[in-house]
Amino acid sequence: MMQRKIAFIGGGNMAAAIISGLIASGYEKSLITVSAPSEATRTRFSDQIGVLATADNVDAASKADVVVLAVKPQLMREVCEGLKGISNIDQKLFLTIAAGTAVQLYRDILSPNLKIIRIMPNTPSLVGEGVSGLFADDAITVQDKSFTTDLMSAVGKVVWVDKESEINHVIAIAGSAPGYLFLFLEAMQDKAMALGFDSAQARELILQTAKGVVALAQHEQDLGFNQLRANVTSKGGTTFEALNVFDKNGLKATVDEAMQAAIDRAQSMETEFSKAKKS
Repeated sequence: MMQRKIAFIGGGNMAAAIISGLIASGYEKSLITVSAPSEATRTRFSDQIGVLATADNVDAASKADVVVLAVKPQLMREVCEGLKGISNIDQKLFLTIAAGTAVQLYRDILSPNLKIIRIMPNTPSLVGEGVSGLFADDAITVQDKSFTTDLMSAVGKVVWVDKESEINHVIAIAGSAPGYLFLFLEAMQDKAMALGFDSAQARELILQTAKGVVALAQHEQDLGFNQLRANVTSKGGTTFEALNVFDKNGLKATVDEAMQAAIDRAQSMETEFSKAKKS
């Protein structure tokens, strides 16, 4: 992986995960700087992780080749406004991991020629098992795309999308999906405990089953999820009866509606943040 000077603006969990993944893959610590307002956060990055830490966003970004914008969407405008005017901004590569913030928003604030890549990671990235959707337009070089692929591969898989609007689809499919799956696991645990299992027993049974299902699906790459489901379902059996209940209660339609709600919210966030610049 080509090593460049990287500044992370924001020191949250996702920034920490990416940095830890980079270091584990051999990235030089001295090339990484984190800018965060909290002294406790800066101390954690400098003392525990071993990278440079500062409270000065402008200084960090000015000295970097790559600037990773890792703050919450609601703070992104303020943070970017503070970075306006840094030297050689058009030569730097900017990466954003904030949902609901379109490429045009960054170019409106920072520079019309800004090199910016949108990244939508998910929370399993915190343990190196994430998947990130990435979008870059024609202003981004092959080298910059390759660097970004390597960067995010440090915390999981990478999928490039062709259209910026598809980032919102990635949010529904992967970004928000851990929440859906945790809800399903929670419902199963609640029922298991109602049947008399303690929480630890229920958790072990459910987590190992979920882990095994994923491993089986990865092993049987040639089989679709529908066929894998059919393979474990005998007509008139217990799984058959349980799946019938899901069908009767419209599980697939509910999942469709929920995922569309996530997409709609991501799109509305883009509209809200875009309009904010005019107020």
